[in-house]
Amino acid sequence: MRKIALAGLLVGLFTLSAVAAESDHPKMEVFGGYQYTRLEGGVNTNGFDFSATGNLSNSFGITADFGTSFTSQSGVSYSNYTYTFGPQLSLRAHKAYTPFVHALIGGDHASASFGGLSGSGNAMALLAGGGVDINFNQYMAFRGSADWMMIHGNGSTSSKNFRMPIGIVFKF
Repeated sequence: MRKIALAGLLVGLFTLSAVAAESDHPKMEVFGGYQYTRLEGGVNTNGFDFSATGNLSNSFGITADFGTSFTSQSGVSYSNYTYTFGPQLSLRAHKAYTPFVHALIGGDHASASFGGLSGSGNAMALLAGGGVDINFNQYMAFRGSADWMMIHGNGSTSSKNFRMPIGIVFKF
């Protein structure tokens, strides 16, 4: 599944070079930063989030997002990875800030270990949310965002999850 996700990201990034029309919006945005995640059941995790968005027009883009979070509570080590893709809508009405919304769908891989025993599982992930880019200049911005996250796998659904990535966006 990871190979498919990586291949999809690479194809998407190479396809962006075909969209070479001159315009006032960035063709591509690359984000990297910290991610706080609150999982159903009260588990708080910290990690990283990386995404790339290919902007096909001034307001529409395709996003690939990869997030990871980790925690260790009461002797249990837990890690969660999400890899999602989907549309993103941006409102570029002001040069100072750019609000956006997105709906991303993909996969989730979770693993836990305790006392030498470990287990892992794969599931479907759905992220819906948005945020705002506070533009430093036309090439760089600070991003704050929030997403509702649903995870469905092994016959159960976890829908009370929240994640909050913050970091820096580079615009090309």
